Amino acid sequence: MRLCGDIRIAATRSQGKRYIVWPLRAHVMKAEGKTQVMVWAPKSLHKHAVDRNRLRRLMREAYRLQCEPLKQLEAQGRALHIAIYNMDKEMPDYMQIERAMSKLIGKIVKDNTSNQAIEEQKPCE
Repeated sequence: MRLCGDIRIAATRSQGKRYIVWPLRAHVMKAEGKTQVMVWAPKSLHKHAVDRNRLRRLMREAYRLQCEPLKQLEAQGRALHIAIYNMDKEMPDYMQIERAMSKLIGKIVKDNTSNQAIEEQKPCE
């Protein structure tokens, strides 16, 4: 599901935790409901629309193939808002994007499962 709406996007980018796996960067924030993802390629780095469209297509495909752990988190009631973008000025190939997306999703899942476990262990006062 796509992350849309200026308020949600701005909140995710400003308040969300940042993860970097070169050449990808993600802003992640806990949310209610379903996990929503936004993928973008900045115009300041990629001047041609053809390049931005290709890069977004590559990132969406890599996410689609790697998103199963995030769906499992969502099934456990831990939905996220995720904004992912490319930081490199060069056009990466698909294998580079796929490896980075896999590592990025692994970091996100690991961080959100460990934080949840710590919060559950705290005694209630």
